[in-house]
Parts: sequence; structure tokens; C-alpha cells
Amino acid sequence: MTFKERLDSGKFTVVVELQPPKGIDLSEIYRNAESLRGRVDAINVPDLQHSIMRLGSLSVCALLKGKGLEVIFNLSCSDRNRLALQSELLNAAALGISNVLILQGTPPSIGDHFEAKPVFDLDVMGLLGAAKRLQEGYDLMGNDLQGKPMFCVGAMVNAGAKGHILDLEVMDMEKKIRAGAEFFITNSIYDLNLLEKFSKKVAHFKVPILVSITLLKSVGMARYMNKHIEGTSIPDSIIDRLMQASDKQEESVRIAAELIKGMRPFCQGVQIIPIGWETLIPPLLDQAGLP
Repeated sequence: MTFKERLDSGKFTVVVELQPPKGIDLSEIYRNAESLRGRVDAINVPDLQHSIMRLGSLSVCALLKGKGLEVIFNLSCSDRNRLALQSELLNAAALGISNVLILQGTPPSIGDHFEAKPVFDLDVMGLLGAAKRLQEGYDLMGNDLQGKPMFCVGAMVNAGAKGHILDLEVMDMEKKIRAGAEFFITNSIYDLNLLEKFSKKVAHFKVPILVSITLLKSVGMARYMNKHIEGTSIPDSIIDRLMQASDKQEESVRIAAELIKGMRPFCQGVQIIPIGWETLIPPLLDQAGLP
């Protein structure tokens, strides 16, 4: 079953994010991907995440696709102009990659090449529009294509926003759906009350939403996320559990498994972000009751 077929079926969908290497040694990502075969519905491959120079999402997706794994190609607006963005979408389609997550991207100034110049020729809405035009058989200038690509296009949404910011997120979400977004992946969520409020506000869209969970490695990491990452709200009860745990890995897995069980009424799936703890994904899936 393809990722799109899974979404269309309404079944609970599991995605795991695997970071490309900073180099061309793919042995680790191959090993981690193989351990997830038959356990997850797709592997999401970031694109120069946090403006750190790495092997590209497209090449990794193509190689994993060649091994029979379902993948989600990430494409961000920060580093390419509209020519390159449209070309990358065509490259993906030519390689048989149809699942695309469109992102705004981050300024290069926060990454490891801080002198690089940002592009942002298109924003997310513009890139969604470009993907839609390509699927209609035209580029952004109205020129005919020789063969039309077909995509399953997704975008990000901040499900942890509060007050009027949440209302703005819902409005943006509606615009993205009109522009062609077929699924959404949220930021990392740890407060089920916030997720429930969000799910009620967007239920009428009837679009698949996958909620992200980043495995918490330490109390310091949890506090940093609370302070610096927009939309992240990690309750004190979770921080206290990590603080008191003798084995941080085991407790982090238990917390994530409980959250996955608790969020199932409010979303259609989950994206697990391991950040170096990829070997913990299979036991986490077991604890979460995801065979």
C-alpha cells in the first residue's frame, strides 16, 4: 500500500523521520530504514534541515525507493529559486517519487554555512501553486510540459499554537488545502489538550493530519524546546518524569508511546523524530500498540 493509499483509507499512518548523512556514507540510514521495513508507512527525509549542509533529500529518497521503501521527499523554499524548485519536483516525479512535503525552510544564518545567501523566491503558497500547475501540465510561466507529474503533496502546520495564532494557523491551513495540500504534518506535540483543541478547529477540513513527536533525550532538551521552538509546549509533568527517571531512554520511549495512544482520537497518524535514537523506534512502536 502506498503512502497516499494509506492516507485515503483513513487508517492510522506511521511515518519516521530519518536524517540524511553529512557526507555520502549511507550505511547508517540504510540500516535504520531496513529495521523499519513493514513497521512504518513512509520514511520522511528532511531537506537541509536547520540549514545544515547534508546529502540531499531527493537522492536519499531515490535510493530508499529503489530498495522498495515508501518515502516522503522534502522540498524547502529557502535555498532554490523557482526554476530550481520546479525542476526538483520534475526530478522527483521522473524518479518515481510522488510524496512531497513542501516547507518554508530556515534562514542559512542559523546553520553551519551562515554566510550563504537565502533565496525564498517562492514561499510555501507559491511552491504549492507550482506543484499544482505542474500536475496540470504547465510550468509557472504557462509553458506546456511533456508529460504531467502526479504528486501527493503535504505541508506543515503548527498544531500547538494558542489564541489568535491558532486561528491564523487554521486560516493558513485552509489556504494550503485550496492550493493543493493533501495532508499535513504538525510540529512536535506533547500536550494532548492543545492537540484536541486544534483537531476540533480543523475537523471540517477532513484532511489527514500526522502529529510529530520528537524523542526527548534529556530535561535540558525539553526545556530548550519549550523556550525556543515555536508551538512546542511540554508539560511540567513530562519534564518531571524525565528528571526522576534513572533510564532516560526507557522513560522517553514510554512517554512517546503514551502520547501516541492518547492522540489517536485526534489525528490520522504520527511522525516519530528520533534524532539519533533510531534503534528505539521498533520498541516504541511495540509499546504504542502499532504492529
